[in-house]
Amino acid sequence: MSQQQKQVNYLAPFITLVILFFFVGFLTTANGQFQGPLKAVFLSNAGDLKNTFATLISFAWFMAYPLTGGIGSSWVTKYGYKRTLIQAILILIAGLGIFWLSSLYTIEFPDSHFTISSAIIPWGYVIFLLGSYVVGAGATILQVVINPYLTACDVKNTQPVQRLNIGGSANSVGTTLAPFFVTGIVFGGLSMEEVNISQIQVSFLGLMVVFAVVTLILTRMKLPDIKGTKAESGEKLEKSVWSFSHLTMGVLGIFFYVGVEVCVGANINLYAIELQNAGRQFLFFGMDSLTIGGVNFAIPALMATLYWGGMLIGRLISSSLNSIPPQTQLAVAAIFAALSTVGAIVTDNPWLLVAVGFFHSVMWGSIFTLAISRLGKYTSVASGTIMIGVIGGSLLPLFQGMFADAMGGMWRWTWFIVVIGELYILYYALLGSKVKQAAD
Repeated sequence: MSQQQKQVNYLAPFITLVILFFFVGFLTTANGQFQGPLKAVFLSNAGDLKNTFATLISFAWFMAYPLTGGIGSSWVTKYGYKRTLIQAILILIAGLGIFWLSSLYTIEFPDSHFTISSAIIPWGYVIFLLGSYVVGAGATILQVVINPYLTACDVKNTQPVQRLNIGGSANSVGTTLAPFFVTGIVFGGLSMEEVNISQIQVSFLGLMVVFAVVTLILTRMKLPDIKGTKAESGEKLEKSVWSFSHLTMGVLGIFFYVGVEVCVGANINLYAIELQNAGRQFLFFGMDSLTIGGVNFAIPALMATLYWGGMLIGRLISSSLNSIPPQTQLAVAAIFAALSTVGAIVTDNPWLLVAVGFFHSVMWGSIFTLAISRLGKYTSVASGTIMIGVIGGSLLPLFQGMFADAMGGMWRWTWFIVVIGELYILYYALLGSKVKQAAD
């Protein structure tokens, strides 16, 4: 980093991007938490395909990552970090508008639907899936900016992996609050049978206003570019970004990490609901719901909240671990996450999956830091490339839902998908992350 770059005060941009990371986590988890309620509202006549169609919400969201990550990288090169952030937020606002439109369409045309085999699917649900993709696209481009910027910006007394973990902590605050937002605010703590699709309208209009205000604030803020992290406009990169093996294997690491993170975070409630419907009340300490602050929350939603809350606690702890290499943090986390998941399978108890969130907390920051190590001017392009791996959050939960349907609606054995993912992450920590070729 040049002397001029060292003199730039990145504290305000750092704080701004940490706040935006909060919104990325909030929207990602809120989107996944709509699976349960919308399964009850939209998919009551979907027959044996209920779980498959419910997981399409996460599928649509995460499909945006491989399809728009490269767009985000090219925008950073062409327009810079600040303008790319603003354009990403405008895309988010458009996606939230589509969410609102899905509710309006369903209310105005309640009988509008199509059939696949014996499943009856409302067109309003398809509109919601489109909104999920568009909001996911905005979140993707935000992360193409946020992750390398937090890694490269020089904030006093911090290290790159620490800054990512601080951003990850804000992200986890958003993911922890999101299930309560969906259950307690959007759907008012109602049971699945009482949920009404019209309830999403006001909430999404409110979020659109919030992001409009954020956009106005950003237009007035200074967000300096960081030299040495991206190619200059018109500059040709000599090598393919895929020629760096630690990056290529890191993309696959992100694929499995995001996949298993979303499998647990988005599907643990469906697993818990299945056991609850089967009369397995002992798993929930004799309770179907819990009242917090006068609002009634279903136990499955609480489990999802505790999972994301575990990630928050883990990230708060890991943000102070500046003496422990990311390889070590990643290896230890993968081992314990795999053991916890195996324990959940053996005991058929979803509460053990809640603990996995704590171990997942260090994975994004560790994998990202290792994957872009010593990439120099390839860093921005590498960030967009890494977003391709986020498709794991789309595919693995979908495969898990299909697996559950094939097992007659039983989720227990589907968690082996998570175990396989944790084992690859362990391999990346121990061997795949070694830098064999560097850009400098």
